[in-house]
Amino acid sequence: MDWESAERDFTDDVVASETLARTFERTADRNADRIAQRYKGGIYERSLTAEGVVEPAPEGDYADLTYAEMRAIVRNLAAGFRELGVESGTRVAIYAHTRMEWAHADFAALAAGAVVTTVYPSSSPRQLQYLLADPEATVVVAENEALRDEVLAVAPDLDHDLSAVVTMDSVAESDSENREDRPAVHTLGELHELGAAAFDPDAYESWLEATDVEDLASLIYTSGTTGQPKGVQLTHANFRENLNQCYKRFADRPDRDPDVPGVSAESTTLSFLPLAHVFERLAGHYMMFAAGATVGYAESPDTLREDFGLVRPTTTTSVPRVYEKLYDAIREQASESPVKQRIFEWAVDVGKTHHEAEDPGFLLDLKRSVADRLVFSSVREAIGGEIEFFISGGGSLSAELCALYHAMELPILEGYGLTETSPVIAVNPPEAPKVGTIGPPVVDTEIAIDTSISGPDDATVPGSVGELLVRGPQVSEGYWNRPDATAEAFIEADELDEAAVIAGTPPGDRDGDPDAPWFRTGDIVQLRPDGYISFRERAKQLLVLSTGKNVAPGPIEDRFAANEFVEQCVVLGDGRKFVSALFVPNFDRVRSWAAAEGIDLPEEPAAICRDDRVHGRIQTEVDAVNEAFESHEQIKRFRLVPEEFSEENDLLTPTMKKKRRNILDRFGDEINLIYQEE
Repeated sequence: MDWESAERDFTDDVVASETLARTFERTADRNADRIAQRYKGGIYERSLTAEGVVEPAPEGDYADLTYAEMRAIVRNLAAGFRELGVESGTRVAIYAHTRMEWAHADFAALAAGAVVTTVYPSSSPRQLQYLLADPEATVVVAENEALRDEVLAVAPDLDHDLSAVVTMDSVAESDSENREDRPAVHTLGELHELGAAAFDPDAYESWLEATDVEDLASLIYTSGTTGQPKGVQLTHANFRENLNQCYKRFADRPDRDPDVPGVSAESTTLSFLPLAHVFERLAGHYMMFAAGATVGYAESPDTLREDFGLVRPTTTTSVPRVYEKLYDAIREQASESPVKQRIFEWAVDVGKTHHEAEDPGFLLDLKRSVADRLVFSSVREAIGGEIEFFISGGGSLSAELCALYHAMELPILEGYGLTETSPVIAVNPPEAPKVGTIGPPVVDTEIAIDTSISGPDDATVPGSVGELLVRGPQVSEGYWNRPDATAEAFIEADELDEAAVIAGTPPGDRDGDPDAPWFRTGDIVQLRPDGYISFRERAKQLLVLSTGKNVAPGPIEDRFAANEFVEQCVVLGDGRKFVSALFVPNFDRVRSWAAAEGIDLPEEPAAICRDDRVHGRIQTEVDAVNEAFESHEQIKRFRLVPEEFSEENDLLTPTMKKKRRNILDRFGDEINLIYQEE
């Protein structure tokens, strides 16, 4: 493919081998007068505003920081960190939601030579203690008063000294303010003031010079859905090489048709995924700033749709669950009347047919134009009117849902990666996206398909199917203080199954190191004949029925992602005779259907779940989905449950992946009822 050669050979000022702090300095030089960040008013009590460092944003609207202004903040905070005793290798934890100060703290700590370790704001006290103790973090940047107090509460139980806690917001004094053994407490505004008084350009440059590209940049802890979280060691080189790989795929390269969207200094993104997770950290943070783009922050999940309209992003990164909910909202708005609903359904059908047609022809082009005028243009305008493409990662995206977005000229480019790979291994290119795939590998990335470890019914699938193995410059060297887990995560080159299929391009001069070990992703994929990869299932999540048949739950669950009556689905059956499922209904849609049918439903969600008429309606949806699967893969029985899976009830991770073990525990009685006659 011509684009692959152009991608591999492409270079500009953004592509470099350097530390992340140096990357930020250089982009600030090139883009000094461009807008770096957009932040919203009325959300936080920002200490940087209280200290006069940044102007307050209008309530409910956004204000801007240029790259020059952002760099001044980062430099002074870096000097402030050094005044607190931070030096090369010091672990600094960031315990906050995604917001502009997260970026300031990250770049400043890296410039001071620190290793940034991240903590999700939803962490329990036990998790917080572990995530501070394991890396021996001595400085914590906490978002607000509540999170500061949580840090101070666990500090006495740590086996190491916590020297300082810095809050992003202005806060009141804590109850432990006068305790002699408590850490020093500052606001980010106070830290900035401390650093501004001490800042010396030569000293700052010496800190940047003292950090090598192979030095550790961050510890990012796995979600812990299958055990105790492990700290993934990511160097500046890991992040920087993955930044290069992704930028080469998305940059506005000169070989591209001008109509093909890309990432450049002209881009604007809306950042709302957790920066504590590697996906947003690389795709919505490091890559965007390196390119000189503008990053706006949706600083409240309750106002996401409003923020799209205010920031008007050209691109954004998200996980499948967000695209599902966004589509649900679009469809719900279109269902305000039977006429609107019929028009919407007609437009979606036309859009899908047009998108999938190799040669649409005049009549289909005309229908597509009418569908766009009646429906799709208003959908695009509702999310800002400027979106060129979305990026999806952090989980498997329904091919049907992806096709619906493409039909509305809101293409979703699905990719794939893991924390251990910084994270991107593969992603769809803007000029040649293929729905239902996670794209081909990014440049300088070798993959191997270990066909000795495979999924269900592989003989019927074209291409090679097996566990995905990877090696390249973005792959971590292992886990913090866990040599046992590190050893388990890699396989030596000479131990690779002889039937394994190797593809992609080796790093550097494309010769690579033939003896380098392979990282085991634990995921079953299909390497298609066209070089694109299709995700099939987590190897650990394959259901092994008592009949000996293997079933991948992911593709079945994905079939319900765009279903109007099903909000969430989890497929079950491991060790059982047949496949079953738990469904969380879309209660608003169910109530609308019942009203249209003259059915009087009870008010309570739990009672709706027990209603035979509702069960029958969902059965119709299940029957339709079952037609796409083999008999042993079909859902034979199901139960409806009233409780949505969420991070708050510990049934989803912060990146919206299902915690299957927790779901099995929470709904054990319902599952037992499914199988009680087995």
